[in-house]
Amino acid sequence: MNGSADAVRAMIDDGWAIAVLLVATVLLDRLIRPRELAGRSLAGTWLLVCMVTALHGLFVALFGSGLVAACMVLAVQAVLVVASNAKHAVLGEPLLFPDFAMIRSIVNHPEFYWSAVPVWQRIAAALTACALIVTLAYLFVPDPATHAAGLALCGLAVGLLWLTLRTAPFRALAPTPDAAADVDRHGLGPTLLLYWRRWRRMPDPPPCVDPPRLPPALPTPDVIVIVQCESFADPAELFADPLLALPALEQARADAWQWGQLQVSGFGAYTMRAEYGVLWGREEEALGFRRYDPFLTAIGERSYALPHRIPGRRSLFLHPHDLRFYGRDRIMPAAGFDALLGEAHFAPPPAGGGRYVTDAAVADTILVEARAAAGPMLLYAVTIENHGPWAPDDTGETPDLRGSYLRLARHGDAMLAQLRDGLAALGRPALLVFFGDHRPSIPGVAEPGGDRHTPYVMLRIDGAGQVVRGANRRADLTPAGLHHSVLDAVLGSPA
Repeated sequence: MNGSADAVRAMIDDGWAIAVLLVATVLLDRLIRPRELAGRSLAGTWLLVCMVTALHGLFVALFGSGLVAACMVLAVQAVLVVASNAKHAVLGEPLLFPDFAMIRSIVNHPEFYWSAVPVWQRIAAALTACALIVTLAYLFVPDPATHAAGLALCGLAVGLLWLTLRTAPFRALAPTPDAAADVDRHGLGPTLLLYWRRWRRMPDPPPCVDPPRLPPALPTPDVIVIVQCESFADPAELFADPLLALPALEQARADAWQWGQLQVSGFGAYTMRAEYGVLWGREEEALGFRRYDPFLTAIGERSYALPHRIPGRRSLFLHPHDLRFYGRDRIMPAAGFDALLGEAHFAPPPAGGGRYVTDAAVADTILVEARAAAGPMLLYAVTIENHGPWAPDDTGETPDLRGSYLRLARHGDAMLAQLRDGLAALGRPALLVFFGDHRPSIPGVAEPGGDRHTPYVMLRIDGAGQVVRGANRRADLTPAGLHHSVLDAVLGSPA
């Protein structure tokens, strides 16, 4: 009898422990920003309960201890809270399911991400990780019955979650992408799950069919150069100071065939969103849940990419960085690029010149390739010199992050002038497209919440090296709209 009573008491204690754990995770979830609504939806809370119960069972199966499992669940939830809130503070949006696909990039290039986490949080994370390893080893319980019970609990919760998601009310949750509103409404974990499921079910679009076109206004350019300039924004707008206007950008706007604001969706990061838009030309409304990282599915949409849509010319993709980043080493050949030039093809930064290949070196390589072209050519380049985090600029009297950004933005502006002059000297019809991929996120200087647009210019150069202004048309576009403007300039407008 005593054994049975002890077993019943243990089951009651475990039930109370799980109940306390569920309450704690629900409270932790409420710390995630944005927090506009008074509470989470009942559907979101139920999904969170199922997910937490499954995770608790998994940790019990792994470690054999309910206490360790509960601590692990809370630790996972705390990490998600810190990561999502740090991202929201820097980039203006919560954690999204494609962010987990970037774990490998975070390991390979931590300098891109650690700047978003305060130093005290980094130290706390390191100490917590060390303490966790020691604690787990000490508290591991080699009891087969407990491990089996945990596995059963995990399986039961996963099965319940699977059945729940197949009911009509839950199938109707989060029908369209609105990450901030859905995290506020349903919670982070449920939104990650719902968005991932909808993303997985989205099919590739049908192959691209180009419409009939009118003859182009000018002869087809022999050389097309498209430059995606890292964190390039107009400082006169960014800092509301006309004295900070960039001379080459201002001259390019005055002489441009077309220019305007590029309405990018990201702030401070997500280069691949603007890059995908300009190269593939599919609007985010058409992408649906693929919009948050369109590179994950870009290979299935290869027929939409510029090299496929402007055939008959050699195409080069240039980026002075590890081409495995965002999977460009796989994606760009599928997009139709004949060759990829990575970091080894560019002059390294000079001593004291920063961590990354300079914009001037990228311009040099572009012009070398353009001069060597025996026939029509398309070159798409992604720069990196102005990638954050920005170190305080100590060249002035008062070191500041703004000064560091401005110095590098002027390097991008000088690159624009260098390319313009270099292409004019070719003596061949050319099209130069230059744009910023997103605005910088600079703590205390440029933060999310306001405008997101960046500048773009399209310069037409004739065979005599003269800039052809045409109507000098201003058109504010999405990145996908810029893609179609390039097609119209090269192939002619749709009939």
